[in-house]
Amino acid sequence: MINSSTSEKQSSARRVLIYRLGSLGDTVVALPALHLIARVFPKAERRMLTNVPVNVKAPPAHAILEHTGLVHGYIRYAVGTRSVGDLFRLWWTILRWRPDVLVYLGSARGVDSALRDERFFRFCGIRRMIGVSVREEMQKCQWDETTQSFEPEASRLTRNIVELGDANLEDPSAWDLHLTVEEMARADDALRPLEGRPIIAVSVGTKVQSKDWGRENWRALLARLAALYPDYGLALSGAPEEAEASDFAGEGWEQAGGGPVVNLCGRLKPRESAAAFRRARVFIGHDSGPMHLAAAVQIPCVAIFAARNKPRVWFPYGSHHRVLYHKTECWGCGLETCIVEKKRCLTSITVDEVLEQVQGVLGD
Repeated sequence: MINSSTSEKQSSARRVLIYRLGSLGDTVVALPALHLIARVFPKAERRMLTNVPVNVKAPPAHAILEHTGLVHGYIRYAVGTRSVGDLFRLWWTILRWRPDVLVYLGSARGVDSALRDERFFRFCGIRRMIGVSVREEMQKCQWDETTQSFEPEASRLTRNIVELGDANLEDPSAWDLHLTVEEMARADDALRPLEGRPIIAVSVGTKVQSKDWGRENWRALLARLAALYPDYGLALSGAPEEAEASDFAGEGWEQAGGGPVVNLCGRLKPRESAAAFRRARVFIGHDSGPMHLAAAVQIPCVAIFAARNKPRVWFPYGSHHRVLYHKTECWGCGLETCIVEKKRCLTSITVDEVLEQVQGVLGD
């Protein structure tokens, strides 16, 4: 419940700075929080302080939030910079803009890091701050006794700003990307070779080695799916660098007598890819940005997860998804490159296991 004094502060805010770093997936899981902020501060100019992408496969926040109206502008900086000049320019940019409110949607980088951020923002002249995770319980995704697993990252973010109200995570509108007519038309045109068939959407790529299930696994899975669902079309999606790996996997589908295939890697922008996913019956992929986009448009996902992160924290949000996660002894390692264990948590997931979950979504 928001009291009258808080409501007055919110209605009088003219400039709101939103702090959120990360890439595609990090931006998508913040959608419910961003929708809440827009509802609470509808008349304010809302700018996002975010990072310059460190990976060519990682689209900037703008590529996801364009046309949503949730954010009106961006202030970008290089995370971890030690340059006095860069930090001074960032400080001056924020100070000159004069935000009335900061809404902090920071990742769990530790209490000390959050305290440093808080001091910096106060030095920028910001007096009202919401959600700065200066307590340990704000940093960690809490254990959920009901589900016997950890809370999702989207839930942690909205819990930290609960003073603004209920983000309604279960409501599909909380994840709305506000896809435009033009974006949907562009996606529909790219899918035209599939001849109006039901669609299986697949993304075989990932920018992190420890999340990669393997080319041969993907090829074998698509061959099995083609035999089971010959009337379906296959849409492969990802970054331009993933086009060759997608072609390799798609050959398994074609050789097994599957329907038409379209490789969309690099052909569609992220939001256009989301528009393409909305036409699919199921999305199959790694723990990746495309998976989060498919979940945002409410398409059932069959997601193949390494155990590098805690279970459920980065799973696609919603009970209609099916996640394969093998909790090995080394779970929660956080590694981006796994050499010693040779990705045992991930490579132990079999083609049969994934196939069973896809059948659970599509039917036998």
